[in-house]
Amino acid sequence: MNAAALLDRRRRYFATGATRPVGWRRGQLDALRRLLTEREQELTAALEEDLGKSRTEAFLSEIAVVRAELDFARRHLARWMAPEKIAVPGGLRPGRAWTQARPLGVVLIIGPWNYPLQLVLAPLVGALAAGNAAVLKPSELATATSAVLARLLPLYLDTDAVTVIEGGAEVSSDLLAQPFDHVFYTGGERVGKIVMKAAAEHLTPVTLELGGKSPAVVVGGDLRAAARRIAYGKFMNAAQTCVAPDYILTTPAAAPALAEALADAVQDFYGTDPRTSGDYGRIINDHHFDRLVGLLDGGTVVSGGRHDRAERYIEPTVLRDVDPDSPLMQEEIFGPLLPVLEVEDLDAAIRFIGARPHPLAAYLFSDRAEHLAAFTERVQAGGLAHNVCTIQLAVPGLPFGGVGASGTGSYHGRQSFVTFSHLQPVFSKPAGVDTLRLAYPPFGRVKRVLLRRLL
Repeated sequence: MNAAALLDRRRRYFATGATRPVGWRRGQLDALRRLLTEREQELTAALEEDLGKSRTEAFLSEIAVVRAELDFARRHLARWMAPEKIAVPGGLRPGRAWTQARPLGVVLIIGPWNYPLQLVLAPLVGALAAGNAAVLKPSELATATSAVLARLLPLYLDTDAVTVIEGGAEVSSDLLAQPFDHVFYTGGERVGKIVMKAAAEHLTPVTLELGGKSPAVVVGGDLRAAARRIAYGKFMNAAQTCVAPDYILTTPAAAPALAEALADAVQDFYGTDPRTSGDYGRIINDHHFDRLVGLLDGGTVVSGGRHDRAERYIEPTVLRDVDPDSPLMQEEIFGPLLPVLEVEDLDAAIRFIGARPHPLAAYLFSDRAEHLAAFTERVQAGGLAHNVCTIQLAVPGLPFGGVGASGTGSYHGRQSFVTFSHLQPVFSKPAGVDTLRLAYPPFGRVKRVLLRRLL
């Protein structure tokens, strides 16, 4: 791969203006939606091969999410593209001001392995809606999904504008060395720093969708309902989800019942032996399997804990008696281990969260309005949700992104269009009458008085 030549070809095509008309953008969005419909079986088979995802989970968590983004963008595209009028101060009239959304150019999208379809194609929706050309780099760890994207996307999309490049870290490094107009990266904090440093060499703007230890705070309401919703959000995709609840904070009085309810929810979802469930996935590779098994001794296992390296299987596991300073609490778990920690009350939980890097998501389970208000006001996270986990990503109109260590920038819905656009300001004044003469020097007493009254 010659990364410089690859970028140059896309840039020359973008310079022709072919990607800017609304017809081209709609055509690409429609073609991408046809791909998801016509090739669903091939896409879900690849996801099953890479992550052990059931076809239903693959549809719900990957294909349906991208389809919702496509439909939302298609429906609102003309309004997003329309110039937005800006009010002009009296002293500058007559004149008109507006902003117009212009495509950035050629963007690079680097996807992760945990949702290897959704997290490549959802950003692409925004890039295409905004009228950009794009280079896609799927994760090499999800080999089947990477291969199917490389094979199918050229059959549906404009190959002069969109290309898929497969490969590992060396390929990513070669691409990052090029002066793209925007880099969109989803993954971990360590690589996020590498991406940001490489982009800085060209002053290329970046969107970093990272992760972090997203807490679930349970301080009221129906514990069994909370347990089911937490278990659903946590153990989907074998808990390899950036917004999955990473740990639970609850009161000493509630902790035993909550842990029991979590175990019951797991059994309801996946049976007494989740290994045999067609709805429970597997860990992506041996490296991550070994890392997760090494974290098991960070607390007391109260349910689950069985594992099999040959299958890369780790049972949904709930732990108590977890030391906040243990390795289990020092890094994003990104796997099916769920620590339950005890705090005195909501205020103590908020202090616990605030003493750590800002997470990508934070969840509160309570039926008290004052709890919801305090949590919303005081917790700093990429996004918040009340009495649910993870499904906030299914709302296309809600921006999605991190803050601090959990990322920079956001996307989804209109925010995707904004992320991949330059909102160019324009000011236009009639040429016939020079109403600016009052502002020209020299500034006598009369001009000084009038200017102070006008401005």
